[in-house]
Amino acid sequence: MAVSRIESEKIVVDKMVSIYCKGHKHKENCECGELAEYAHKRLDSCKFGNDKSFCSKCTVHCYKPEMRERIKIIMKYSGPRMLFHNPVMAIKHILQK
Repeated sequence: MAVSRIESEKIVVDKMVSIYCKGHKHKENCECGELAEYAHKRLDSCKFGNDKSFCSKCTVHCYKPEMRERIKIIMKYSGPRMLFHNPVMAIKHILQK
């Protein structure tokens, strides 16, 4: 059974947040978990559903400006490191672009 685009995006966000937290030696219950939860809620309510593009390419920005900046920081840090932590996921994510 194939994973939906929304579920796939959630998995990628979780992995990126995890890489960021470990790289910055955050404690288990840091605020990054709240950001991941926020991202999940935004993905669940995405009006494009499984036809969505990457959030960075979207014409509708549903993130609050503060949260958008925080997720951009995490993705900028975690993106290049994804190739080492989960190369298959990273390549699939790149190919979806």
